[in-house]
Amino acid sequence: MAESIHVQELHDRYQIQARWTEELRARLLAHLGSAPQRRVLEVGCGTGVVLSDVQQRYALSTFGLDIDLQVTRFARHHDPSLTLVVADGCRIPFPNRAFDATICHYLLLWVASPLAILLEMARVTRVGGRVMALAEPDYGGRIDYPPELAELGRRQQTALGARGADTQVGRKLRGLFHQAGLREVWAGILGAAWPPSEPHDELRSEWATLEADLRGELSDDELAGLRPTEEASRGAGSRVLYVPTFYAVGIVAEHT
Repeated sequence: MAESIHVQELHDRYQIQARWTEELRARLLAHLGSAPQRRVLEVGCGTGVVLSDVQQRYALSTFGLDIDLQVTRFARHHDPSLTLVVADGCRIPFPNRAFDATICHYLLLWVASPLAILLEMARVTRVGGRVMALAEPDYGGRIDYPPELAELGRRQQTALGARGADTQVGRKLRGLFHQAGLREVWAGILGAAWPPSEPHDELRSEWATLEADLRGELSDDELAGLRPTEEASRGAGSRVLYVPTFYAVGIVAEHT
């Protein structure tokens, strides 16, 4: 039961993250049109949030791959129409040039060799097709305001690094795409905006994620002491939390 609750929490978080990149996906996938014969693979598909959206919105033939059996089972249960495989993104079990596009979403910061993943994504994408990393954060560029909350950002980066994350993968993304032999690489940073009121589920998810990341890095008392400052600054409209989140797109060349 505890495992299923954990995966549901991940799914809820992935749904929020997918909202952040919805506009970008629409722009980058527009070239495929709505054609069932067009094949798209998501590497590191998690609970299937992005994959389901791509399939439903664009009527494309979609495939998902994730190394985690538990989240893959959840994805299958949540959307039985998905075609999923449990495998390592460094060894994608599909033939060369099998897809028109391959995508990943908040994946490369968690892998030991992002370049190995990108090389495999390029291998299974047809010549002229696109490899897309839709969101890779860079905690090294994080901004926290008011200043007394900056310690949250510093300690979160330390905690994520201790868990194996490359917390500065965002700034490396463009170079990694070039190293993978992709051409016409186009990279950027997702836009940031602070609306008059932020969705309640995003605020709740943000703090829950922070607590999970900082478990063992800050004591419960330290976290509890910072939360009133966080809530007061949001109530006053002064809270700024910004983590630059990069994306990149490259075209597969003949020699890739």
